[in-house]
Amino acid sequence: MSQVIHDPGLIDSMLTASRPQAVSALLRYFRDMDTAEEAYQEACLRALRNWPQNGPPRDPVAWLIMVGRNAALDGTRRQSRTVALPPDELISDLADAEAPLVERLDESHYRDDVLRLLFICCHPELPATQQVALALRIVSGLSVSQIARAFLVSEAAMEQRITRAKSRIAKADVPFEAPGPVERGERLAAVATMIYLVFNEGYTAGVDPARASLCDEAIRLARLLLRLFPTEPEMMALTALMLLQQSRLAARFDSDGEAVLLEDQDRSLWNAKLISEGVALLDKAMRHNRPGPYQVQAAIAATHSRAGTFAETDWAGIDLLYAALERMQPSPVVTLNRAVATAKLHGPEAGLAMIAPLEKPLSGYFHFYGARAAFLQQLGRSAEARADFDRAIGLATTPAQAAHIRRHLDHLAAEE
Repeated sequence: MSQVIHDPGLIDSMLTASRPQAVSALLRYFRDMDTAEEAYQEACLRALRNWPQNGPPRDPVAWLIMVGRNAALDGTRRQSRTVALPPDELISDLADAEAPLVERLDESHYRDDVLRLLFICCHPELPATQQVALALRIVSGLSVSQIARAFLVSEAAMEQRITRAKSRIAKADVPFEAPGPVERGERLAAVATMIYLVFNEGYTAGVDPARASLCDEAIRLARLLLRLFPTEPEMMALTALMLLQQSRLAARFDSDGEAVLLEDQDRSLWNAKLISEGVALLDKAMRHNRPGPYQVQAAIAATHSRAGTFAETDWAGIDLLYAALERMQPSPVVTLNRAVATAKLHGPEAGLAMIAPLEKPLSGYFHFYGARAAFLQQLGRSAEARADFDRAIGLATTPAQAAHIRRHLDHLAAEE
């Protein structure tokens, strides 16, 4: 029997990790997004009541699907369709009874439902921005504010976008079934974007286990996609990119949970196995001679991973790669990242000149003010640097980001 859990944070992490599969299975059963989400939330409330006393089930996903399904059916008074189930408070973890029961209820392998749902959310009836936003909300359970940050738009605008997407899918009578091979190919780009945004949400979460688990979920989904599209170089590169970034996980935060910059990381903590797998996948992708944005981004990550020390980093190569990415996928964020490499090569004045036109489009972006402040600090323009560091703190979305900026402010104070 599982040990009784009294730590609310650990239970919350388990519920967060279980959400994609549980909501996917409930949505396929009920064919209604709001009903599926409400059923999952009800199951979570019951879990929060019962798991601390009785211990968690051995298969939390199966438990949540079963309890959520029953709760929704009770709520809509469709008892005639309900398979006889024990009350959720009496379900124990003495045996894995939940998983086979869920298999019978759903008539398929519920563990693959997440991938199926990704393609449903990325239906061509929806504009691309709505596809990705809906998948982030429904599949991965990100909050509206988190998704809005990923898209650099207001929370109100994102709420409206998600609501419209749900309404459009309902009106279009989109089938909640796995699409065929041709449809999967057409929706691949939107699904890949969604997966990478999920990864980034976990990657920037610091040591918060509930959000950091999104990185593992994104990599798992990418591997599933790669099985469906084994010769697609951009899927190889996306998987490689995430593996290379995840390889630095153990070195990215100190014992207090504060962020450690790339230049200060202990590279002996980098995961050599993930780096090797990522580089091999990237090499395989590039042999197809069909370049794409994920291949360029993975090449940048691989360049960092090949450097034995920060001083040995090939900044000229990284600058050229970012220039190529700007041509393929023009974006203020790409230009901001390139400016960092340009500053390493040609000095902070060159970096400032490159990002000067970006202030308006990136006025709500934490990293813009952090980068500009760093350039100003290097030039000895302390008052301007302090003002930008203050703006960055106001835009910080995690404690690690805020702590990182405060260290810069402390250094400024010490220099004066």
